[in-house]
Amino acid sequence: MKWITRERPKIDRIACPWLIKKFVDKDAEFIYVPYNLVMDQAKKLNAIPFDIPQVEFTHYNDQCTFDYIVKKYKIKDPAISIIAVIVRGADTDRHDIAKEVAGLWAISAGLSHNITNDDELLKTGMLIYDALYSWATHLHKQKHLQNSPFENLLHEVYIKFLKSKELDKKKIPNWVKELKEIIQDQIDTQFTFDLKNISTHLELNPSYLSREFSKYFEDLNFGEYVRKIRIEKAIALIQNSKYSLTEIAYLSGFSDQSHFTRIFKRHTGKNPSSFRKNLTKSKSDTKGK
Repeated sequence: MKWITRERPKIDRIACPWLIKKFVDKDAEFIYVPYNLVMDQAKKLNAIPFDIPQVEFTHYNDQCTFDYIVKKYKIKDPAISIIAVIVRGADTDRHDIAKEVAGLWAISAGLSHNITNDDELLKTGMLIYDALYSWATHLHKQKHLQNSPFENLLHEVYIKFLKSKELDKKKIPNWVKELKEIIQDQIDTQFTFDLKNISTHLELNPSYLSREFSKYFEDLNFGEYVRKIRIEKAIALIQNSKYSLTEIAYLSGFSDQSHFTRIFKRHTGKNPSSFRKNLTKSKSDTKGK
């Protein structure tokens, strides 16, 4: 069988050929062409198009083409189930679904940068997936230090030192303070939050920032913490200003009134108008006394 897709592959367009050769057709041939030529060349060469929109072998919902091939050909190998998650995460920029995702993306992007010939890139990429398959089959539960008594001992000493000094609790990275200031500044000026831009400003990897964020921000993820800060600002405005609730929603960073009401009620147990009425009543009762 001949298979055809767009040029300059990185993740799915190398992982899928490896999967097809390994489990579907060991003699399969793969062709890379510019995106706008894929369908014409597919007809001309009688090749199966893959990993482009509006063909059978493509992405569906949150899954990638690799997932579809696994499902289509009923590949039941447990190692492939492990690899599928890693490929999906790397191909869709979801580095949170498996700890190996960022590594596969980094290696694949670097490989594509170094090798400009797509056929050579595929040949080299096949070796990467052979290695990944061996790891998923035999080694995915094994740690690097497991086979090295010296490194293992060093690791144990280091962990004990960390625990004795409680450095993991007391030493807060510099980026945490800077990020708190960024969040507060952006809320005060109604800017739109963009985790990638913030990561660039802090010179941090976005996946690292997303993973480490909750450790220093009240066990909340980035979105939850920002919503909490916005609600706290809204409460302060309700208590200390005469702005309308619509104005307060905007000043707190909510462009949608219904979204503001829903998040406010989730945090306080009351919608904003009820909260303001209770506050007004409480002040009146205090004055009456």
